[in-house]
Amino acid sequence: MQTLTLYLVTAVVFLGLDAVMLKLVMRPLFEIRLGDQLLDDPRLLPAAVFYMFYVAGVIWFVSLPALEDGRPLQALLNGALIGAMAYGTYEITNYAVLKAWSPTMVAVDLTWGIVLTGTSALVGVLVTRGLFGGAG
Repeated sequence: MQTLTLYLVTAVVFLGLDAVMLKLVMRPLFEIRLGDQLLDDPRLLPAAVFYMFYVAGVIWFVSLPALEDGRPLQALLNGALIGAMAYGTYEITNYAVLKAWSPTMVAVDLTWGIVLTGTSALVGVLVTRGLFGGAG
C-alpha cells in the first residue's frame, strides 16, 4: 500500500504541475517556433503511457530508495538529476536535429523537467512518510 501511495501521490503532483506548465508556458512558447506543427489537441494515449512509465521510473530509481533510507532530500536531488537526463535528452536531441527548435525552448523545458521531477519525487516521499511514518 505504501508503494501504491507513493506512486499515486507522485503521479498526481507530476500531472497537476505539468498540466499547468504545459498550458500556460510550454504551449505558447512552442507555438511561437512550431506554429502549425502542433496538434490542436494532444494525443492522450501516448502522453498517458509516457506519464505512467516516467513516474514508475522515478519511483523505482529515486523515490523508493529515498523513502527506504529516510532521506527525502535524496528524492529531490536524484529526481532533479533524472529530470535533467530525461528532459535534456529530449530537448538537446531536438535542438540538434530540428530547424525550428530554439535554445530558449531547450532552456525552459530542461529547467522545467529538473524542477518538476525533483519536486514530484520529494512531495511523494514526504506525503508517504507522513501517512505511513518514518522510513520504509
